[in-house]
Amino acid sequence: MTMPRWTREPLVHFLIAGALVYAFFAWTGGTAVDPSSRVIDVDRNAQAELALQFERTMGRSPTDAELDAQIEQYVRDEVLYREALRLGLDQDDAIVRRRLVSKMDMAAGAAAEMAEPDDATLQAFLDDNKERYQTALNSSFDQLYFTDKTAAEAALGRVLGSDGWQGIGEAISLPPTMKSASQRDIRAQFGEEFSGVLAALETGEDWRGPLRSGFGWHIVRLRERSAGETGFDALRQQLSNDWRSAQVAERKERAFDLLRDAYRIEIDR
Repeated sequence: MTMPRWTREPLVHFLIAGALVYAFFAWTGGTAVDPSSRVIDVDRNAQAELALQFERTMGRSPTDAELDAQIEQYVRDEVLYREALRLGLDQDDAIVRRRLVSKMDMAAGAAAEMAEPDDATLQAFLDDNKERYQTALNSSFDQLYFTDKTAAEAALGRVLGSDGWQGIGEAISLPPTMKSASQRDIRAQFGEEFSGVLAALETGEDWRGPLRSGFGWHIVRLRERSAGETGFDALRQQLSNDWRSAQVAERKERAFDLLRDAYRIEIDR
């Protein structure tokens, strides 16, 4: 008999193993649970695991009394867990269902969470997602200031096609020219309204306006706009984290798609 395609996928084998581990041993630290057993064996390995969990939480090893308390809590949890299984409380429980679904997702993405991509992998990820790592747009522009909108409109007609624009505007303590200025810098100098309208303009040799700021009115010439980028070395850790997250999400979806192929879905409409 020919086995379905999905049964030959290594990822499916991994998920099946993960399902068995998480579904049946989820709250036992890796030890199989037999609800009919009346023996709870807290061996040296179990005690060492409890001590390690305490150390991870508290940042130090437990005292003898603290370890005894951890063991007592473990025994209490184990007794209640086994009794819950005997009563079937794990069945048709939305919380338990969600927990197992979450653990299956974790099983699918576990390998990716530990992966360490090399620089070539990160560079390829950066190339494919360059827009995510661009800084805010930088703008180079000239501006002339006027207290009155009508004066700004009149000046716009005079300055078009003229090279002697510097002496046309009114005096103010704002830079007539800004080069490769970030949106933050422009907003700090001219205000939110001005920076927002400037960001919507297209570059060119023509003057435009009037644009309003907190000071009055401006006509502007947006000469250049560029998107800055942070260097690879500065981005390496962020790229590594983002790449790993993308891999986890991709593996979860691929695992689900493979497993879903084994089911016939019937939905009443």
